[in-house]
Amino acid sequence: MTVDRSAADVRHGPAPRVLVVDDEAPLARLVASYLTRDSFDVTVVSDGPSAVEAARTVDPDVIVLDLGLPGLDGLEVCRHVRSFSDCYILMLTARSEEVDKLVGLTVGADDYLTKPFSPRELVTRVHVLLRRPRTGPGVRTTVQDSDEPALVFGGLRIDVTAREIEVEGHPVALTRTEFDVLAALAAHPKRVFTRAALIAAVWGDSWVGDDHLVDVHIGHVRRKLGDDAGHPRFVRTVRGVGYRMGDG
Repeated sequence: MTVDRSAADVRHGPAPRVLVVDDEAPLARLVASYLTRDSFDVTVVSDGPSAVEAARTVDPDVIVLDLGLPGLDGLEVCRHVRSFSDCYILMLTARSEEVDKLVGLTVGADDYLTKPFSPRELVTRVHVLLRRPRTGPGVRTTVQDSDEPALVFGGLRIDVTAREIEVEGHPVALTRTEFDVLAALAAHPKRVFTRAALIAAVWGDSWVGDDHLVDVHIGHVRRKLGDDAGHPRFVRTVRGVGYRMGDG
């Protein structure tokens, strides 16, 4: 694997780590230079297998991942990475068809950009992803106070503090974005969230893009929870408006 590091191999300080994966060397260098200028610790690789290896060794906070890669394409890289990491993934694609964007999101990408794009816009998207609230053991959140009990909806149990999901007592693995979408809905039972409201709650007010990515993440959450959209137990569609949480 050939790795181009724009920072020292041994990371010092709190600089977020970004892995840039693109086989277009000039574009990769340009993206890396903008990210480095914004004080990110950047690693650049140019093919799919190297991307998977770098994701394991670098442990990035964000992966900027091109869809068309040699060795393994971006979708396969995303599938591999999601087996061991919940880092944010920003997918890059030269294809404008909506299906490519949606397929990328269903394998665990958090956001996407269509080429050509402004490097400044990419840096902004990375910042938006990293500004999203992090939750975990001992971390207090706006969704659930660490002293409050887990949220329960019938057979679904959501522990926001521990970021744990159970359905009928069985653990369910969600990506970071899928968890955040579900937690946002669960924090306000019976409230109907529009796509815009969910984007504001999960991605932030500064996010700009196609709001249909909400539908993709909702569909993925439902599939993992075993929640039939036609006869939902947990996440319900309010036709013409959006989504709400409720077991009744």
